[in-house]
Amino acid sequence: MKAYLELCQRVIDEGTWVYNSRTGKRCLTVINADFEYDVSDGTLPVLTTKKLFWKPAIAEMLGYLRGYQSAAQFRALGCNTWNANANENPDWLANPYRTGDDDMGRCYGVQGRGWRNPEGQEIDQLRKVVDHLSKGIDDRREIMTFYNPGELDRACLAPCMHTHVFSLLGDRLYLTSYQRSDDLPLGHGFNQVQVAWLLMIIARITGNRPAKAFHKIVNAHIYEDQLAQVRDIQLKREPYPLPKLKINPSIKTLEDLETWVNLDDFKLEDYQHHPAIAFPFAV
Repeated sequence: MKAYLELCQRVIDEGTWVYNSRTGKRCLTVINADFEYDVSDGTLPVLTTKKLFWKPAIAEMLGYLRGYQSAAQFRALGCNTWNANANENPDWLANPYRTGDDDMGRCYGVQGRGWRNPEGQEIDQLRKVVDHLSKGIDDRREIMTFYNPGELDRACLAPCMHTHVFSLLGDRLYLTSYQRSDDLPLGHGFNQVQVAWLLMIIARITGNRPAKAFHKIVNAHIYEDQLAQVRDIQLKREPYPLPKLKINPSIKTLEDLETWVNLDDFKLEDYQHHPAIAFPFAV
């Protein structure tokens, strides 16, 4: 996607060097970027200037929708992105709230499916959104947020893409997703697939038509040890046309997503891409 390459170039041209205390690395950083994905015809915004393992991106979001709290649960779905943060982050390993191996704490989907109110009752944000959208209701509060300031100390990582707002116009469903931090070489490709897939799948299980997804990013950055690969390899590649995602038509309800759905239920047609790039990962 040209918009992604343009943002990478903007970071290189205009970015400010910032030291990140969590990773111990410097990164070139810009503030504010906006992406728009039209998924009405099934187009999935998958990066083509490198091979993207798009199935783990969907698996991760599916795990969030199920409220998973263990890296082992994500591995069983086909996603390994939580292994390091759950088991190798020194601050989290020393955290008294960590319950043991693979525990991620109260982050992401745990908040989406079990947000705690002051009385300790759990609020299922996703269920409310799905119930409303299935009835054609949009009260302008069709929001699922993973960012709970009161429990950030009980999570291995603060959520990066943290809030999803659904908007219904007739039977056309829109999504606006907010992301506080965007690792452009590694995280962004995952995240834009997740935004588009989330809109597609929620439209499917609520009986609506997917329209457009708006992906809003606050802090976009490229780490110092990723810079040469972005500049000298990825930015020199021409993008290919975007592929189409086919979803198993048997998926009809939230309960389907919670129980039997797996990665075999999603097929990507005509995905052309350049070779993979092994970018360093910062824990």
